[in-house]
Amino acid sequence: MSELRARGTLGDGEIAEVLALAEAAADADGVGPLSEHSLLALRGGRAGMAIHDGGGDGGRDGGRIVAYAHLDPATDEEPAAGELVVHPEHRRRGHGRALLRALREEAGGPLRVWAHGDLPAAAGLAAGEGMARVRALFQMRRPASGPLPETRVAAGVTLRTFEPGRDERAWLEVNARAFADHPEQGAWTIDDVRAREAEDWFDPAGFFLAERDGRPAGFHWTKIHPGGVGEVYVVGVDPDAQGLGLGRTLTLKGLHHLRDAGVDQFMLYVDESNVAAVRLYESLGFTRHAVDVMYATT
Repeated sequence: MSELRARGTLGDGEIAEVLALAEAAADADGVGPLSEHSLLALRGGRAGMAIHDGGGDGGRDGGRIVAYAHLDPATDEEPAAGELVVHPEHRRRGHGRALLRALREEAGGPLRVWAHGDLPAAAGLAAGEGMARVRALFQMRRPASGPLPETRVAAGVTLRTFEPGRDERAWLEVNARAFADHPEQGAWTIDDVRAREAEDWFDPAGFFLAERDGRPAGFHWTKIHPGGVGEVYVVGVDPDAQGLGLGRTLTLKGLHHLRDAGVDQFMLYVDESNVAAVRLYESLGFTRHAVDVMYATT
């Protein structure tokens, strides 16, 4: 018999099980089921919800983990948000529905859930539980080869790379201003930055700051994935620096860096509601590759 368990912490063996589960789901679905944020929390041992299959050959208390959910509790600015994944070999047994209902109970109020890849099964589960589609995030891609405009920097603006140990606080300030309307990004803390600095992919040589009057006015943080894919990880511009073309300048600076590093593909994520950014990326040759969808309780 399967059993749903919520834990205060996760042991190393359980973390490895969930990571393997997520990898199996990604192989089956063609898209990763958990965001970077959830994976960082998982690897850090943060509490999650797991369904065990009740067998005796795995899991700290017996039974292999066959489904897993992550929940971020509500804050003053944002409702609770979660993600969930079911192993491909254990689907169509009600595990996804059980986890979704457990997330709703734990949230104790409004809940948003990300579904990566806009898969029909996720849409059906959300509809069956009375949740509505409220947001979409486009993944866009383009080949690294081909035309790429040169970087042009506005007068009074300088570009330099990020210096760990020096720039974190200043970057957090400009990030909060740039994403004041998007708390998922704008509410990052020093711990969020440190966690990413500790990742194998982190490279300050691919993290660019635009400065104006001695202060950061914008940034482009790049990321290189295994398999030759370079990501426009996050681009932000201080509202006081709008009109200087910094979004395009910083994007191009990062793309040239990624191409020089030898990647084959560029990728990025952009909210469908950010029409100006979508148009910028389309002008640089990006096209839609995949869609992540947010469902919310009504």
